[in-house]
Amino acid sequence: MHKKTIYILISLIILVMSGCRGKHEAWTNRVDLSGEWGFREDAGDVGVQERWFEATDEEVIKLPGSMASNGKGEAIRVGTSWTGSIFDSSYFDKPEYAAYRQEGNIKVPFWLQPNTHYVGAAWYFKEIEIPQSWDGRHIELILERPHWETSVWLNGKFMGMQNSLSTAHRFQLDTALSAGKHRLAVRVDNRIKEVNPGQNAHSLTDHTQTNWNGIVGQIYLATFPTIRIDELRLFPDTRSKRVRAELTVSNRSDSAQDLSFCLQASTLSKEAGDIDQLVWSQRVDTGTTTVEKIYNMGADALLWNEFKPNLYRMSANINGEHIEDHTVTSDFGLREVGINGTNITINGEKVFLRGALESAVFPLSGYPATDTASWTNIFKVLCAYGLNHLRFHSWCPPEAAFAAADRAGVYLQIECAAWPNWGTSVGDGAAIDRYLYEEAERIIRDYGNHPSFIMMTHGNEPGGKNRNNYLDDFVSHWKKKDPRRIYTAGAGWPVVPENDYENIPDPRIQQWEEGLASVINAKPPQTQFDWSDILLKHTKPVVSHEIGQWCVYPDFKEMEKYKGVLKPKNFEIFADRLKNSNLYHLADSFLSASGKLQALCYKADIEAALRTPGMAGFQLLGLQDFPGQGTALVGVVNPFWEDKGYINAAEYSQFCNRVVPLARFAKMNMLNTEMLEVPVEVANFSGQKLEAAKLNWQISEAEGNTLYRGSLPTKDIEVGNGVSLGIIRQSLSEIDRAKKLVFTLEVEGYKNSWDFFVYPKRLPDVAPDVIVTSSLTHDIISKLDAGAHVLLTLPKGRVAPSKGGSVAVGFSSIFWNTAWTNGQAPHTLGILCDPGHPALREFPADFHSNWQWWDAMSHSNAIFLDAVAKDLNPIVRIIDDWVTARSLGLIFEGSVGKGKLMVSGIDLSGRLDARPEARQLLYSLKRYMQSDSFHPSIEVPIQRIQQLLLHD
Repeated sequence: MHKKTIYILISLIILVMSGCRGKHEAWTNRVDLSGEWGFREDAGDVGVQERWFEATDEEVIKLPGSMASNGKGEAIRVGTSWTGSIFDSSYFDKPEYAAYRQEGNIKVPFWLQPNTHYVGAAWYFKEIEIPQSWDGRHIELILERPHWETSVWLNGKFMGMQNSLSTAHRFQLDTALSAGKHRLAVRVDNRIKEVNPGQNAHSLTDHTQTNWNGIVGQIYLATFPTIRIDELRLFPDTRSKRVRAELTVSNRSDSAQDLSFCLQASTLSKEAGDIDQLVWSQRVDTGTTTVEKIYNMGADALLWNEFKPNLYRMSANINGEHIEDHTVTSDFGLREVGINGTNITINGEKVFLRGALESAVFPLSGYPATDTASWTNIFKVLCAYGLNHLRFHSWCPPEAAFAAADRAGVYLQIECAAWPNWGTSVGDGAAIDRYLYEEAERIIRDYGNHPSFIMMTHGNEPGGKNRNNYLDDFVSHWKKKDPRRIYTAGAGWPVVPENDYENIPDPRIQQWEEGLASVINAKPPQTQFDWSDILLKHTKPVVSHEIGQWCVYPDFKEMEKYKGVLKPKNFEIFADRLKNSNLYHLADSFLSASGKLQALCYKADIEAALRTPGMAGFQLLGLQDFPGQGTALVGVVNPFWEDKGYINAAEYSQFCNRVVPLARFAKMNMLNTEMLEVPVEVANFSGQKLEAAKLNWQISEAEGNTLYRGSLPTKDIEVGNGVSLGIIRQSLSEIDRAKKLVFTLEVEGYKNSWDFFVYPKRLPDVAPDVIVTSSLTHDIISKLDAGAHVLLTLPKGRVAPSKGGSVAVGFSSIFWNTAWTNGQAPHTLGILCDPGHPALREFPADFHSNWQWWDAMSHSNAIFLDAVAKDLNPIVRIIDDWVTARSLGLIFEGSVGKGKLMVSGIDLSGRLDARPEARQLLYSLKRYMQSDSFHPSIEVPIQRIQQLLLHD
């Protein structure tokens, strides 16, 4: 027998016995380069010309890290050249920001502020020592996450340039590199140059992670055999339980080689059994060869999904006569993502993507986490809030995020580091067009085996007159090249023929520039609506883009948490504003009250999506606060992924979960003469049919006392939504006082609840000694002076703009923030009141906005309280935008002469027969004004009241 044949047979036997474990693992042949490096700023961009790669005069810096984390860079100035759009330029010229433009007190309101800032080239130097055992071997330099463009010199010789924003930079160093010491120079440049992903792309913007300069993650030298496996790509087939393995083998020797191959999958789950290995021999020519094999996982192989994220590890090994073994490994799962009509499927089963955005928000470091523990915590919080999906807005995370998502069972949408708008575009022939293909190639090469990686697009909301054709081709290219995931042209838009799914903003409650015309602000509250009409226009799955964007007041207690490179100078400005208005003592109350409204708005948005049959999912903006773009406090968790105290994960996951009971209320405010009729249904995306599901309901008072309860017949509930459970009917005639009631529906242990409000049809007569008026006539003023009790109720639009009439009042929370949206309405964050105040004794008030306040906020004017009297404490306060932090009143009282005045910014006079909430509030105020409790403590000059009004 031929000697080579004998060797191959022996090698195969050894491989079988050793389970494909070669004698040398690639990862063990490395030299860690973390620690101290030399450093020089190159603000003048002269380093290459002056041959700094040969210089030795340098400072010291620690890597992994950034210039900012090492205290390097420039102090923040008014004229700092930020990377990111600033739509509201008030900071630069308005007098209210003058104090924050002074040297030594520079504070910007746009985003979190780094200690230092630097845009340009910087040099990092290291003396490296090559072990004797590496002499003459192939050596690579690996920089896991540099930012951004890197150029490398070794012993003064240029080794190349790389500019991926998403993957590790790998540099081939000389094979003739001798043992001993050598000088390594890495030039990092974070400027946007020819390739322009967009200054607002979260891969590089100061809005979120900052446009930092440095190198983070693993930094090391690695050595590889002359013949090595460059790539291992795995394509699972869930039906046959087989995996197509593609190995790219690089033969850098001077001749073809006979090699022995081995593939061995091993389970990372305790439930799975042993798997046979696959061994074979093959001759490999010089250069690069692609080898394909079908690997049988066995009939008992476990699938990967959100419920059971079963993982495997594939080892691929090669060896040959006089050839060093080489082994690579890759974790993967048996997972297939598909399309069934307007549904997305995983392994053939419908899924509903309950997603949020991750926008590269890292408030301590100012750069992405590269450790698995950090990402494990993020996904733990995400799942606790009932979500199963995360969209990486215009960036791609490091390897650790994919590994953590694989284990958590979270579905990821990855983007190629671009937001090509505002100064850049796609499809118009610029360098970004080619870069996006290259970046996508790198992302799929490095992360493509991860089962969590199910969706991909180029980036966010693109511009460009030729964008549609370009992106249609982009999607088509990747669908054909790598069918392991689904693709769409862009997050937000466009809709193109090749899209696997549509990622569009149409199905959400508040559209851009919709203001007070949105369904939550323009129509009385109800939970019947869904997005079926929108879905009728589409034949592909629809995942709604950036729903929510509901704001909450800043949590100033959060400021002490910023102990890293980013500081909440924006919060400091907002806190100063509140202090200047003498309202800082209400900061926590503003947070709690606006937070309750924010949660109510998110509940409405999420449930509308879940009520829509055939909808594929939603992507929230967001679960977590977004610290940039003018400061968008849209999260129920802060940038540290901690809740803010007004809603926790258990409460949130009642309306956002794999199983969610749903109720279609025709109205949330009703009379006690009406019959409550509520169709109920369920969204079941638990991965299995709920057999003989038990369906229970109850109606209770806000204090917890149960008034009514019942059950519906048990029912088998298939996977999907729009599954009708029946109609709940209940008379409300026994409710004889205005009350807040809570309707709770439970399906197999999953509960959801809704607040609704009942008002008596008939109210007791009130003595006519309270004068109700919409204007201050001479007669009314005379009666006030004489001791009358007057309720001044103002129709909407009656307050002068300079006295509060210019404030756009709506029911919902602020959308995104007023700075970035150029003042889109509403400008307010709901109400704050003391529900125990005697003026509200006959009105079912919460301390915050709830559905009972919708009518009031829709028929109201804000009133600048400082225009009336100093230190005037209203009965009901409107919470102003934190940027302006004005003291706004909705209902307040004061003494005028011998009389007593109640002023209502709410119209309590028009169409009361159709407005039970307004009728009830009017009744409550009048009862109070007749009582001994009505003793206003602040004297209000009648001239100040007159000045509030238009046409009076």
